[in-house]
Amino acid sequence: MINKKTVRDIDVANKRVLCRVDYNVPIDDGEITDDTRITASLETLNYLLEQGAAVVLMSHLGRPKGVDESLRLDVVAKRLSALLGREVKKIDVCVGEEARSAASSLAPGEVLLLENVRFDPREEANDPDFAKALAELGEVYVNDAFGAAHRAHASTEGVARHLPAVAGLLLARELEFLGGALEAPERPFVAILGGAKVKDKIGVIQNLIPKVDTLVIGGGMGYTFLKAKGYEIGKSLLDEGHVGLAAELLQSAGDKIVIPVDVVVADDFRPDAATQIVDADKIPADWEGMDIGPKTRDRIADIVRSAKTVVWNGPMGVFEMPAFAAGTNAVAAAMAESGALTIIGGGDSAAAVQQAGLADKMTHISTGGGASLEFLEGKALPGVVALLDR
Repeated sequence: MINKKTVRDIDVANKRVLCRVDYNVPIDDGEITDDTRITASLETLNYLLEQGAAVVLMSHLGRPKGVDESLRLDVVAKRLSALLGREVKKIDVCVGEEARSAASSLAPGEVLLLENVRFDPREEANDPDFAKALAELGEVYVNDAFGAAHRAHASTEGVARHLPAVAGLLLARELEFLGGALEAPERPFVAILGGAKVKDKIGVIQNLIPKVDTLVIGGGMGYTFLKAKGYEIGKSLLDEGHVGLAAELLQSAGDKIVIPVDVVVADDFRPDAATQIVDADKIPADWEGMDIGPKTRDRIADIVRSAKTVVWNGPMGVFEMPAFAAGTNAVAAAMAESGALTIIGGGDSAAAVQQAGLADKMTHISTGGGASLEFLEGKALPGVVALLDR
């Protein structure tokens, strides 16, 4: 999946470029609260415009069931106009006569944003007619939406069957960093996995174990591994159906897998609960694990310090509550201070790094939580597979 053509490999001068971006941004009371995904697309858009292309943009926003007035892309067009320093035209449809007319009248250097593609149920169904109708709006297709590349939708995979299809610069960078880590990492190569459920990460764990030198497991899924060792985990999160698999993984991977040696426990799942730090095999029966403890934090920091490549996906605890954010913040700090190539796998990990104010200290922060997870799992991403090979 890494060896794909990019916008730099083709001539876009005086061409209409149909570009899939990921503008699925958080909106509160009609205002964008985080424009990271919009700013992430600017490198590709500026390149296309400098090369003399006219650009037609497609994106989804949220999970609408049909047309949803609160999920229109007008607010996105406004923010993008400000960031690009030029007007972004916006229309209220994504296919049909109005869309064709708006696209065909674009001059080089102009930008058009179509309406939320998910307003049409044919988008997620990857309907061939809808994909063809979208493809009619451009002469070249560029996919720069890594966050949606794991979906075989009309705007991510279907259109690539009708137009010469290449990667945008953001998508190419995602493939370069994530792909490079999996294919030819500088060693020691360390992966840190957190989050709630083992079942969400089984494929990732199984794909990474042969590739990494150390696999650190924390977060909610860590308690399933502690249970697999026969420990009392109290009321901690447990993925009961995967205790056996966790035991097998611990047995087969040996010292490669590092699990918590101490944890922060609470007497209730709330920000102001009573807490204590206990060894991982001493969790009281009516308490629950909420974060990794200080000994585990120090151990992870030591592992990160000696690493040359570190990939992190998933928080170490309930980091949304300040009382239980220390473990996640400690991992972020260790990565920020290390001389390693540091890759953050999107989603909650990206949010945690932003929250800790350490985003600019990381080598690469993925813009796609679900996509980066599937990539780390070794799955083919339909939106990437569909692009032209070099």
